[in-house]
Amino acid sequence: MATTTFDMNDLKRRMQGAIGSLKQELAGLRTGRASTALLDHVQVEAYGSHMPLNQLATISVPEPRLLNVQVWDRSMVHAVEKAISAANLGLTPSTEGQVLKLRIPELNEERRRELAKVAHKYAEAARVAVRHVRRDGLDLLKKMEKDHKISEDEHERQAGEVQKATDATIAEVDKMLAGKEKEIMTV
Repeated sequence: MATTTFDMNDLKRRMQGAIGSLKQELAGLRTGRASTALLDHVQVEAYGSHMPLNQLATISVPEPRLLNVQVWDRSMVHAVEKAISAANLGLTPSTEGQVLKLRIPELNEERRRELAKVAHKYAEAARVAVRHVRRDGLDLLKKMEKDHKISEDEHERQAGEVQKATDATIAEVDKMLAGKEKEIMTV
């Protein structure tokens, strides 16, 4: 590490990056309830390149178990339909003119358990990322103390702050996981 200054705000920002990433991954999990986030990762082959679906269509949720995809350019309807099918979301579009309707099927118990496991995997990855940030911070503090840039007391105080930030961020991860798990299991 070239840096020899300790920046607590930078560590917190990096920990929040793990939270942001987890939010995105959890939003993409299908819970049996319609959400525009389900289609966030769909890429459509359009105009000679791959484009995100939201740059070619308006996505709306008219009912709790239905997504509407209003394609702006009539010539792109088939490409959008193909991209949604290829995204392996388990959704089959029915096309009515320039609107694709996606019915969200009811989830069975087995599928709910699988989704809960996936959510746990995402949460664990976020926890690991947060712990890596903590380790980087603690290593930097250790090096600064060894190089006599900070005192032993200052090292202890800062290490305590790093641990507090880590605990708070992991608690946030656990809270997000619990919320998603509840959403998956009670649809």
